[in-house]
Amino acid sequence: MTRFLAFFLTALMLLQTLGQEVLVLDYQLNKAKITAQFCVNKARPQLHCNGKCHLAKQLCKTEGSDKKAPTEAQAKVKYEVLPMAGFELAAPQRWPLPARRFASLPVAHCASGTALGVFHPPLLLV
Repeated sequence: MTRFLAFFLTALMLLQTLGQEVLVLDYQLNKAKITAQFCVNKARPQLHCNGKCHLAKQLCKTEGSDKKAPTEAQAKVKYEVLPMAGFELAAPQRWPLPARRFASLPVAHCASGTALGVFHPPLLLV
């Protein structure tokens, strides 16, 4: 029973999410029936409408309902302001840190005075 309920709820969620894709799939599967019943341009078959106008109307209808849902949810949001009288910021505490002395870094043997003469800053041309 729980597997059926999980499958059913998953299917409902997927149908809601993929609503427009379901409409397009339904249109592709039942194109002849939709053309016969809902096509506005039956008198002009050279336009090859085949019920696309009906599909466009349904897609606009579902898109409009999707846009309405967030605005209704936003209308239900209630903002509360908390009183600020009881809150005060304390001054930051400074802890004295002991002075640390680091040993000097060992000098590499290859960094002698002759190698330092190779590196120089670039010349600025004004």
